[in-house]
Amino acid sequence: MATREEIVKSVPQKGFFGHPKGLLSLFFTEFWERFSYYGMRAILIYYMYYEVTQGGLGLERSTANSIMAVYGSLVYMSGIIGGWIADRLFGTTKTVFYGGVLIMFGHIVLAFPGGLTTLFLSMALIILGTGLLKPNISSIIGDLYSKEDTRRDSGFSIFYMGINMGAFIAPLIVGTIGLEYNFHLGFGIAAVGMALGLIVFLITKKKYLGLAGTYVPNPMSKEERKKVLTKIGIAIVIILIVGYILIQQGILTIDGFIMTVSILGIVIPTLYFIVMYRSSKTTEDEKSRLLAYIPLFVAAMMFWAIQEQGSNILAQYADERVDLMIGSFEISPAWFQSLNPLFIIALAPVFAWMWLKLGDRQPSTPKKFSFGLLFAGLSFIVMIIPAYFNGTDSLVSPFWLVLSFFLVVLGELLLSPVGLSATTKLAPGAFAAQTMSLWFMTNASAQAINAQVVKLYTPENEIIYFGVIGVVALVIGLLLYFMTPLIQKYMRGIK
Repeated sequence: MATREEIVKSVPQKGFFGHPKGLLSLFFTEFWERFSYYGMRAILIYYMYYEVTQGGLGLERSTANSIMAVYGSLVYMSGIIGGWIADRLFGTTKTVFYGGVLIMFGHIVLAFPGGLTTLFLSMALIILGTGLLKPNISSIIGDLYSKEDTRRDSGFSIFYMGINMGAFIAPLIVGTIGLEYNFHLGFGIAAVGMALGLIVFLITKKKYLGLAGTYVPNPMSKEERKKVLTKIGIAIVIILIVGYILIQQGILTIDGFIMTVSILGIVIPTLYFIVMYRSSKTTEDEKSRLLAYIPLFVAAMMFWAIQEQGSNILAQYADERVDLMIGSFEISPAWFQSLNPLFIIALAPVFAWMWLKLGDRQPSTPKKFSFGLLFAGLSFIVMIIPAYFNGTDSLVSPFWLVLSFFLVVLGELLLSPVGLSATTKLAPGAFAAQTMSLWFMTNASAQAINAQVVKLYTPENEIIYFGVIGVVALVIGLLLYFMTPLIQKYMRGIK
């Protein structure tokens, strides 16, 4: 098995804005994957709660919001499966490709008219595919740099800009076509986007990625692989049979499934920390770093609990509470989903330059997290203002929603790319890809909890809803700031 030094040497280290050429390949692969995902997500909430006569499924808004949160949670939760497959079976490069294929087929299924069965089948394919692709493509980026390379945070910020370029274009194209013409045509365009991502990856990976992503850190023997895959196959069959029986008997309902996912969002990361901490393959320094990772995990979870409500609660807010007319021009509510990536595209280069300029003088990782959480809290606090002064019966200016998205983006750029980079540095050697999956569990856990929280939202109680969540985020951010020296101590030399 190649050493980390050999892997880094196999990758051309210059050629893409002062970064390894492999970053170019991963940049455009993720661009098209995010185009497909965010294009679909821009119209999915409306597809679920619009009436059948409008081309939707006619679900209740609270149910649609909860399904949207559970869907997002399972997308990120499935990263644990992808991390395990990469660490034990295929390596990250092959796992990324297989994930892209599943995502493409998921969008194709949703492109054809159908009811809830078609929707859930499509979701299942995209959930599994994203679980294989998303955490592992970030792990490959970690392989492009040595652990001492000061370009790492900047590289992840550039990669993050690629993600958001795809996410910015998608709602404008898929959202417009889906809402103005036909939902299923919009979902079909999302499938084309993922197909383009797979083509880019296949063409560029051999030339630009070198050995990055090709090795299996903790491979199984042939005998062990046969036993494990047999057990997994049997478990899947049993789950499908039991699930079918419970659904037919009316025991497993949508609400029951949502509650189950909410519980798993707390249980799974807890078990994961315990397993990695107690493993004989985790050294004492790595155990200390895992302890330092826990408050970062909690802070990130709180951040995503706010940020991810942009696709359900704020999407509903845009559809029902915002004056969509600017002069004689009408805005599509789906276009607000482009605000988050638009601000990231504009500001990511600024943050990447800032971290390079500051070098060793930049704030520590815990402080960046605390600042990010403070901005997230403020993004919900400002949503109180229009309801406080004008009530909840009148339409509000779209610029309040613009301001909310802007504030949460400032927090995202302080927390998300930095969190990706910190995860690759704090991860135990034997659990590299799986620790990256744990990072994406911050989002999964947040949305699993959101599945219960979003049920509480109504236009009538939005002052209390936005206010309470915003204040909680501010408090956690301040606590993290004052805990920074202790966290830094447990990071054992990793800044």
